[in-house]
Amino acid sequence: MTPAPSTIPSSYSSANPADPADILTEFTAPGPRAAADAVRRARAAQPEWRGAGAAARSAALAAVASAIEDAAAELAALAVREVGKPVTEARAEVARTVAIWRYYAQAPYEPTGAVHEPAAGPGLLLTRRRPHGVAGLVTPWNFPFAIPSWKAAPALAAGNTAVLKPAPEATVCALRLAELARQALPEGVLTVVPGGAEEGAAVLDAADVVSFTGSTAVGTRVVAAATARGVPVQAETGGLNAAIVLPDADIGRAAADIAAAVAGYAGQKCTATGRIVAVGAALDPLREALAEAVRALPAGDPADPATVCGPVISARARDRVAEAADGVSVLAAGPAPEGPGWYAAPTLVEKAPAGHRLLTEEVFGPIAALLPAADLAEAVRITDSVPYGLVTSLHTADLDAALHGLDALRTGMVRVNAPTTGVDFHLPFGGTGASGHGPREQGCAALEFYTAQRTYTLLPRTAG
Repeated sequence: MTPAPSTIPSSYSSANPADPADILTEFTAPGPRAAADAVRRARAAQPEWRGAGAAARSAALAAVASAIEDAAAELAALAVREVGKPVTEARAEVARTVAIWRYYAQAPYEPTGAVHEPAAGPGLLLTRRRPHGVAGLVTPWNFPFAIPSWKAAPALAAGNTAVLKPAPEATVCALRLAELARQALPEGVLTVVPGGAEEGAAVLDAADVVSFTGSTAVGTRVVAAATARGVPVQAETGGLNAAIVLPDADIGRAAADIAAAVAGYAGQKCTATGRIVAVGAALDPLREALAEAVRALPAGDPADPATVCGPVISARARDRVAEAADGVSVLAAGPAPEGPGWYAAPTLVEKAPAGHRLLTEEVFGPIAALLPAADLAEAVRITDSVPYGLVTSLHTADLDAALHGLDALRTGMVRVNAPTTGVDFHLPFGGTGASGHGPREQGCAALEFYTAQRTYTLLPRTAG
């Protein structure tokens, strides 16, 4: 997927979304050759890292967790400043990052294979999982600590080394995370390559296993290039998630959960709610409760612990949210703080016509459309009418609806009486269709992805 190399080095900057005049860093990208060199250094370091054994890898990952925990306040403040994450969410992300490294610190002790009886005769059949080599990781800006960690930690636990290419908007966060990790890791085990598309392509073109999180368009190219090389690849590429509300739901609780899932972190999560499907008699009470919840959402300075909806990542992102409200009826809008930051008001719309971008595209902002459905079956059809299939929430008191009513859904994850947002890092994470490709991330699924299975046949031989 290597783009045509540029003859002029690319320059990047990272600005505070709440105060764009506050520039955290300005840098010149190192170029694709430097990115490929980073992969070569990681490959040279990998045999010693794998050969160090389970105890050494486990201790190193646990030490990374402790280093991140010790720097928790600094890292949360950095996420607020560099990517505009509300401080309460930033603190939660850092805590989750610590938990991710601690979880995978136990993974080196997990079994790497199994013993089987042969179908006939003496002997043994063995399976054994082995690391691929170098993991090439390309990550977005919205979870600047958690996403790089839930890719790198399992890769390292399994005996791979890793090269991370973060989004330019989260460069400072990534470099600081790697700096803390390198206090516990040998040289070359985890490397960060800052830059843009050329550096990312160079990393992925040279790596032995590829993990990508980002847009569907880029993810499609990543998958095609890795597949052509015969390299294992996973790509998590976004969502246009639906929340389905049945008439028997606790409408007030559902409205509060959904409003937070629409506008929390300004809707800049692949798991954010973009469509709300009210079934039957749920429509009128939900309409009223949602409008009230959206208007009441605390929006403003991400450094304020009360803030739920802070700025979006850029001026273009702010404009994209405004453009998405064209051609629809705005049911409710929350506050849009004045000031220098890139703020977009939390917005709930209705009466979106068929084919409207809110019903077909991921806007990645604090806006969602309310839609009616006659029954649960129609709600499922509406949910499945988009190419994405990441996560769906269902709000109901009906156990049968929760267990069986969504059987036809094509989404990879279902959350019952909970918002679409939220990640359980010890369970598989991922979607279908335009939301992702390849094996799931996180949990034990990640350990399987970052290793290849080998089968051994052992037959006895009599000397003589």
